[in-house]
Amino acid sequence: MTARVERLVTSGQFSLDGGTWDVDNNVWIVGDDHEAVVIDAAHDADAIAEAVGDRRLTAIVCTHAHNDHIDAAPALAERTGATIWLHPDDLQLWKQTHPDRDPDAWLADGLVIEAGGADLTVLHTPGHAPGAVCLYDPGLGTVFTGDTLFQGGPGATGRSFSHFPTIIDSIRDRLLALPPETKVLTGHGDPTTIGAEAPHLDEWIARGH
Repeated sequence: MTARVERLVTSGQFSLDGGTWDVDNNVWIVGDDHEAVVIDAAHDADAIAEAVGDRRLTAIVCTHAHNDHIDAAPALAERTGATIWLHPDDLQLWKQTHPDRDPDAWLADGLVIEAGGADLTVLHTPGHAPGAVCLYDPGLGTVFTGDTLFQGGPGATGRSFSHFPTIIDSIRDRLLALPPETKVLTGHGDPTTIGAEAPHLDEWIARGH
């Protein structure tokens, strides 16, 4: 059975550097009728578990460790037995939210996470956070970009652990090299495509943020 992608929007708060903001997050569920992966367990473990239903949840993949993308991960893992995956470069950020609970496994560039007919290849795309990753499934023609690339430009780089030249390099070298028709499913907001965003790279660089 071919994998499918479902979106759940959850609401909560993002906190960093002493500030707190209300946010809506995209939680992506990828799989078939029997098993699934959750990308970014944001805010509401109960709602995510309900959306997964009676499928076996094999993995909770964190695109990065800002609190709004990981706050529900331990509770969801405890309920489902799923493995929490994070890139090790984001462990310092993770510990700000979950000081007493480590991730279960480490993401690495090129690693493939398989579940329910999906094959998610990890692309390490630092910039928004040191351990930020995107997940590319060529069979689905889709890349899950977390907060690295949005409709209209790169993710924010104005706070701790972020770096604008690095996110530009990540987008240019890793994401814009994908086929232009590739769907971009983001950590917040509406989807886009690689082809829609690629022409604007020079504008983003000139804008400098």
